[in-house]
Amino acid sequence: MIQTILNRRSVRKFTGDRVKREDLETLVRAGMAAPTSRDTRHLHFIVIDDPLLIPKMAENLANARMILTAKHAIIVACDTAVAYGGTEVGYWIQDTSAAAQNVLLAAHALGLGACWTVIYPRAERVTFLIELFKIPQNVIPLCVIAVGISSGEEKPRDKYDPTHVHWNQGGWS
Repeated sequence: MIQTILNRRSVRKFTGDRVKREDLETLVRAGMAAPTSRDTRHLHFIVIDDPLLIPKMAENLANARMILTAKHAIIVACDTAVAYGGTEVGYWIQDTSAAAQNVLLAAHALGLGACWTVIYPRAERVTFLIELFKIPQNVIPLCVIAVGISSGEEKPRDKYDPTHVHWNQGGWS
């Protein structure tokens, strides 16, 4: 498990091959396994594998153009009517982020490539997805995760930096 975490990499180059639907479902299951504040289970996942929708998304989300070759995307969203504190409390962002990370780690564990792209808090991106996918107004998309078969070009990097580790009350410079 630790190697999955340490070797996960944001993948932006894909082969264009299709991902099996059961693998996409596994990714969503992993996302739903994330903790939520007060166990409210407010997470929603929109899985996109429709070849007509992917180009519309790529055209309107400049930061997500890699979905054209990924061929799949997962929107991770929160139902603020259910989330503890709703939009008044930022817990929904933390909960939804944990779910997105689970999806990314599960993708790597399955040998797939994935890349988180930002939607929230960019109002124009949020509005675009709400309109395209007919998402209820109380459901806020946090991110779009491109999912596909990695071309293998991106390699993991060691991001450990001991200068960012502080023990007890010391180590700040």
